[in-house]
Amino acid sequence: MLRTLTEAYPDAHCELDFDTPLELAVATILSAQCTDKRVNEVTPALFAKYPTAADYAGADRTELEEMIRSTGFFRNKATSLMGLGAALVEQYDGEVPAKLAQLVKLPGIGRKTANVILGNAFEVPGITVDTHFGRLVRRWGWTEEEDPVKVEHAIGELIPRKEWTMLSHRVIFHGRRVCHSRKPACGACLLAKDCPSYGLGPTEPAVAAKLVRGPEAPRLLELAGVVDEIPESTIEQAAAKEPMA
Repeated sequence: MLRTLTEAYPDAHCELDFDTPLELAVATILSAQCTDKRVNEVTPALFAKYPTAADYAGADRTELEEMIRSTGFFRNKATSLMGLGAALVEQYDGEVPAKLAQLVKLPGIGRKTANVILGNAFEVPGITVDTHFGRLVRRWGWTEEEDPVKVEHAIGELIPRKEWTMLSHRVIFHGRRVCHSRKPACGACLLAKDCPSYGLGPTEPAVAAKLVRGPEAPRLLELAGVVDEIPESTIEQAAAKEPMA
């Protein structure tokens, strides 16, 4: 399954736009209960107005809330961003630390967010257990754990450490595009022959293909070996759909 995921998503990556560790921390906080696409629409102006931790610490709450309103839960997120900025200024000279134990003590930064920051801003391997990752590894029988930290540790014992970050990206990519929560596209999934949960979703390729989402859809359907069974219009529609949040 790892080889297949690698072939399917060779360029899987963090789908949040950022240039610095601080920008990634901010974007990840904003991504809670929000699509990466929406966050990426908000952050260019936000990053321009608040380029440093001190800028967030001293932000006008009303202005900050208005800028991030469209990401949802904007009051709580503004509190986290202002608190994060203040903590970074007070404890780390305005810089984002590169250690898990330090990151998880910062406002708005939980273990999942910390692993995103470590893996993508500092190239420190980490497993990001979001809802997609947890759902898929349980469906695949890699673990029965429900607690995200226990899932992280269980998968960490199965996979070489150097692969953790890319594994996270590839599993999350697959969850957003094919193996959805309520109705996975089983009949159009390139992992179907190896998946113990095959059949949770529709198994007819033409039906399942309608559930696939994202610009990678034509390639994914080709790798699944079902592209010849699916109308071209269905493939085009799948490619035009945004991946799940």
